[in-house]
Amino acid sequence: MPSKTSRMPAKAAKAAASKTSASKSGSKTVASKTASAPKGARTSVKPATKSATKTAVASKPAAKPVAKAGALRVEEPKKVLTQRQGFKTNEFVVYPAHGVGQILAIEEQEIAGAKLELFVINFIKDKMTLRVPTAKIANVGMRKLSEPDLVKRALETLKGRARIKRTMWSRRAQEYEAKINSGDIVAIAEVVRDLYRSESQPEQSYSERQLYEAALDRLSREIAVVQHVTETEAIKEIEGQLAKSPRRGAKAELDAEADGDMEADGSDAAVADEAA
Repeated sequence: MPSKTSRMPAKAAKAAASKTSASKSGSKTVASKTASAPKGARTSVKPATKSATKTAVASKPAAKPVAKAGALRVEEPKKVLTQRQGFKTNEFVVYPAHGVGQILAIEEQEIAGAKLELFVINFIKDKMTLRVPTAKIANVGMRKLSEPDLVKRALETLKGRARIKRTMWSRRAQEYEAKINSGDIVAIAEVVRDLYRSESQPEQSYSERQLYEAALDRLSREIAVVQHVTETEAIKEIEGQLAKSPRRGAKAELDAEADGDMEADGSDAAVADEAA
């Protein structure tokens, strides 16, 4: 009996010991699981971080279209100007210093930080392009083509008698040049009339010929555009009107020779003054 009693506590002790070891192993397992949990947490965090990074990367391109849209706004095509100050593109105009030209375009340029509108005028015969500020056309005297009635009046002027002043040629030349550059079609016709020489009249001097041809060119070009004819036809019409003018008599020729003598005397006096 005593032996059985002693054996029983021993078994109970073994069972208790095994339970203790089991609890220890269980605690180790739990501990190991608890320790491994952070690793799992790290692996679970990584995908979240990647997705967040992808979201951040994906959110960056969203700002680019805004920048592109802004750039497109800056590069918007400029509004094409077709009319300013009563003048429009493809219209023929008279620029006093150069004669008849055509407006090719109306440009807007920035000069010294200020925007400026310009007429782009092409002079085909002179092979020249001129840019004139739209705000200064009144100052330069740019105008529209003459009306048919005014052209008719200029042609009638050619049939009148030449009016030559009894002054030195240098002074008369300045007056003729001022009339040519005035842009007034009637004044230009007066220069053509006064400097015209028929075959029976004395030949022109070189300076007279230059002024005559300049006035004839300005007049014929405007008449050609107004009447929709060629310049050759316009010149023939002008010469036809000049042929109807009364010929200058001997007195007018003598006056012209006297003017030449006065010019020569004036030039001799100028040379003498320079020598002194």
